[in-house]
Amino acid sequence: MDKPDTNPGMTVLVADDEETALKHMETILRKEGFRPRTARDGGAALALLKQGGFDLIITDLVMDGADGIEILTAAKDQDPETEVIIVTGHGSLEGAVEATKKGAFHYLQKPVRPGELRSIVRQAAEKRRLARRVRDLEEGLWDGFPAIVGNSPNMLAVKKLIRQIASSDAPVCVTGESGTGKELVARAVHQTSARKSKRFVAVNCASFTEELLANELFGHEKDAYTGASSTRPGLLESAGGGTVFLDEVGDMPLSMQAKLLRVIQEKELLRVGGSVPVPVDIRFVSATNKDLKTLCAAGIFRQDLYFRLNVIPVRLPSLEERAGDIPVLAAFFLKRASARAGKSLAGFSRESMDLLSGYTYPGNVRELENIIERAVALATGPQVETRDLPGDLAEFNAFSIRRAESRPRTLEEVEREYIQWVLATTGHNKSEAARILGIDRVSLYRKLKKGAFDEEP
Repeated sequence: MDKPDTNPGMTVLVADDEETALKHMETILRKEGFRPRTARDGGAALALLKQGGFDLIITDLVMDGADGIEILTAAKDQDPETEVIIVTGHGSLEGAVEATKKGAFHYLQKPVRPGELRSIVRQAAEKRRLARRVRDLEEGLWDGFPAIVGNSPNMLAVKKLIRQIASSDAPVCVTGESGTGKELVARAVHQTSARKSKRFVAVNCASFTEELLANELFGHEKDAYTGASSTRPGLLESAGGGTVFLDEVGDMPLSMQAKLLRVIQEKELLRVGGSVPVPVDIRFVSATNKDLKTLCAAGIFRQDLYFRLNVIPVRLPSLEERAGDIPVLAAFFLKRASARAGKSLAGFSRESMDLLSGYTYPGNVRELENIIERAVALATGPQVETRDLPGDLAEFNAFSIRRAESRPRTLEEVEREYIQWVLATTGHNKSEAARILGIDRVSLYRKLKKGAFDEEP
């Protein structure tokens, strides 16, 4: 039997007036780790619905007491995040398709095949979980870090480390590729520390010339230079008691590095044009996408400053290293971008989410966010479709299967794997798979027979 990756533990309402079909679905769901409750007609299903607490609903389209559309409507009125799967006979297939347009997650044709049921229910359960996570994010309940989205092992390790250093005042150095969210981590370090009631000041060291950076960080005395008509405190001084985030610290000029080292060591600074030290009480969090050790070896970065800043190193993984977070990140960005655009997009089609999940994102989380914002702007339907995504995503995925392999594969091998992927995506629904592949069922059966594919029951 095909086992689920995790125990979903969700409560599922199963409504069908055919007792054999009802028991069949109930048995499969229990083996998958769900908690099914059954109703033998539409009226009983509506009564159970009023009790609440259902994550998923599987309902026959045609029943006594209430039909599947009525149950769908009642479920969505009670909780819009509840996912509904319609079960239908061949004679009412058109009604099932109409139900998906009204918000049903998908439909299953009778007799229900175990493999197809497992696949569709798992996908619906994952969508339900994503909706919950996004809601928690909006309420600020994401493990205490409302801005750090992700539950992959890599990101859980980052969050654990931030908690561990909450009571520390030691400098933190965040490393990672561009677009991985280094400033978000810096803000989380500040928000979980005893300095959270004070200012968080961010400075991009690569955005200023040496003179301007000195003026920004240290401030200046009156008449320090032409136009300095009054004394002006710098960002380090104005962040008194708080946290200073030095982004792109690897691009800081050497002369500025020496001045910063003095601030860290002596906890005081000199304004530009000044001679009287000004005491400062700040915590430093720095970030870079460069290898500071390599810069030290090349004489571009001071080794003593490196050791002062890198007391607590935090490495952020690339999005490819935390690919399991892509669905929840995409859902979070979709919710936010939809609100900004005044749209109400329900989510992603399975095909569009597959494209998003299969891409490697050289621009990391920032690139994913930009892709979702573009999709929201282009979307004309109730959810994001593949047509709303950049075309190069599909091109990339077509050539990125098993990218780690050292030898090029034959066209027959690529085709075989792609067909297997489409079959798995559709729950081994051959009609749907043939439609996606752009071939007729006879051609698909011929390819399946030729390739001796393993098929799910």
